[in-house]
Amino acid sequence: MKDILVFTATFNEKDNINSLVKEIFNSSNEVDILVIDDNSPDGTGQILEEIAKKKSNFFFIKREKKLGLNTAHQIAYEYAINNNYKKLITLDADFSHDPKEIPKIIKLLEEHDFVIGSRYIAGGKNTQPFYRYLISYLGNKIIKNLLNIKMTEFTTSYRGFNLKKLNHFSLKNIKGRGYSFFMETVVILYRLGFNCIEFPIVFKDRKFGKSKIPKVEIFRTLKNLILLIFHK
Repeated sequence: MKDILVFTATFNEKDNINSLVKEIFNSSNEVDILVIDDNSPDGTGQILEEIAKKKSNFFFIKREKKLGLNTAHQIAYEYAINNNYKKLITLDADFSHDPKEIPKIIKLLEEHDFVIGSRYIAGGKNTQPFYRYLISYLGNKIIKNLLNIKMTEFTTSYRGFNLKKLNHFSLKNIKGRGYSFFMETVVILYRLGFNCIEFPIVFKDRKFGKSKIPKVEIFRTLKNLILLIFHK
């Protein structure tokens, strides 16, 4: 078992997951991989089961139904702690996050408690279609200004956690769901005074499969943003 765990959650990612796992392993020989699949009807789970049979440093959890991205990340965080990993890195399964950035995150975690890839600092880029880019850009700008936090990115899941330094913190205590979960995680870590740093990423729109972001997510995030403003 390695000291670093890389995690992603899947639902209908059969066209991406095999290549993603290969690229993660190619990016670093220091990592194990954990994937949690929510019983994908497209056969993603079967692909993951075959990978797990061949790779001793690949771990797979299959859930009975679609239970949410936030709960998958909470399970992964507890899994990493319970199995004595020193660092946890999370990313999306659709290649919107480039696995080649993993060594950079590992290096940054040597001196920082929390690392997040940002599309909105110098060197970062968001290549999504314009309307999705606009929603994302404005949403992150509003979060930054209303909460008075010196960060630019709150909603991407390309992140690194230094588990040995994040004392008395756990994702299981984050109450939000969906993008609210990712936003709240950054806000809580920042407010608790942990050493947080951003690094630039190029965020790419998925090539295969369909986006699973429900339209209600915008309203849910707005609601939780208001709650965070008044509950400091």
